[in-house]
Amino acid sequence: MRPRPQMRRTRCFAGARKGVCALCGRHTHLSFHHLIPRKLHRRAHFRKHYQREELLRGVNICRLCHDGIHALYDEMTLARSLRTITDLKADARIRKHAAWVRKQRLH
Repeated sequence: MRPRPQMRRTRCFAGARKGVCALCGRHTHLSFHHLIPRKLHRRAHFRKHYQREELLRGVNICRLCHDGIHALYDEMTLARSLRTITDLKADARIRKHAAWVRKQRLH
């Protein structure tokens, strides 16, 4: 596995901050979740149907919620069916996961 470029790593961690998670509501460290996963930004369908600003849109959520979203759904499902915060909050599986996360102790 090849190492990731330093610039990309810095970009990901530069935005790390504390705040309220958009899904579970806990006040903790947040990570940025792209509503249309970055892995799909180069695909012709997404370049053709979405502006750059739409592709870069995302929400700040805690690491447990972020990991849960990606464990529950693959990138294509996220991009096609769960591409707004409203869609994420309305999804039964994500709501169940967020309810579980709310009960977890903060580190």
